[in-house]
Amino acid sequence: MTSPAPTRTEASARAASDVTVEHGSDRPLDLGLTLAPLRHGAYDPTFRRTPDGALWRTTLVRTGPVTQRFVPTGPRTAVVQHWGPGSREAADAVPELLGEADDASAFTPPPQARDAARRTPGLRMCRSGRVLEALVPAVLEQKVQVVTAHRAWRWLVARHGSPAPGPAPAGMRVVPSARGWAAVPTWDWHRAGVDPRRAATAVRCAQVAARLEDAAGMPAAEARARLEKVPGIGVWTSAEVAQRAFGDADAVSVGDFHLAGAVGWALTGERTDDEGMLRLLAPYAPHRHRVVRLLFLDRRPQAPRRGPRLSIADYRAM
Repeated sequence: MTSPAPTRTEASARAASDVTVEHGSDRPLDLGLTLAPLRHGAYDPTFRRTPDGALWRTTLVRTGPVTQRFVPTGPRTAVVQHWGPGSREAADAVPELLGEADDASAFTPPPQARDAARRTPGLRMCRSGRVLEALVPAVLEQKVQVVTAHRAWRWLVARHGSPAPGPAPAGMRVVPSARGWAAVPTWDWHRAGVDPRRAATAVRCAQVAARLEDAAGMPAAEARARLEKVPGIGVWTSAEVAQRAFGDADAVSVGDFHLAGAVGWALTGERTDDEGMLRLLAPYAPHRHRVVRLLFLDRRPQAPRRGPRLSIADYRAM
């Protein structure tokens, strides 16, 4: 049986890239699970999976935009190609991005998550090191349904981002710079379906982006405290950033509309609130976020919903 002919993107990707890294690890590595938190919706223009099994990602590092192509070559190895001005900087950060610093050797999962942990030995906590890149989509997800936030992210990056360098799949874009986010006009936030409060928070973050990016090199508690000094950034948002930008395996998204109930249901068969969730997760510190990820991977029944479903607010019509 003959293999299908490669697409133009796949064929181009096999040509020379600006920088190629052959990454090897001493423990299992699952690229899909490790990088999944960096994807914001199925149609995120900064993240793509192609039919050849490769994962594509764009990012904006200090030295410029870059496109990355991740290809697993074994249970512990991968090849990562880079295109664009930021290639060398992004290539140097590949081990960090793929969770080589994530140490789970002393972690013992709760009984309800043991099967998931056994089935996913290659799950790592990724560390992108890019604060604003994690912060803007987290701000968009504040107090709204995730489908609304993903739609806004997709629209804003497509309109205000830049084309992905190299042979990236069609439609991929690089996120705007801090200056670009700060310059998004009021009417474009509105057209994206983002209310004035979230738009103002995102702009404030962009205006102090240099200070926020420095948080990636701080201890977790100090880093989150710096983020939370920005008006509009609370514990939920800082946790979402810490999970992605800092690789924090202990950051729990307190304040999430559904999370506490789902965690309580998974661990005890009863719904709980944020305080109860933190009590249940306390024995697993400093791996509380890791427990949450495993519980959701296990696909166990969700807590029964109470009350009517919230309608999806469309701020574009207001």
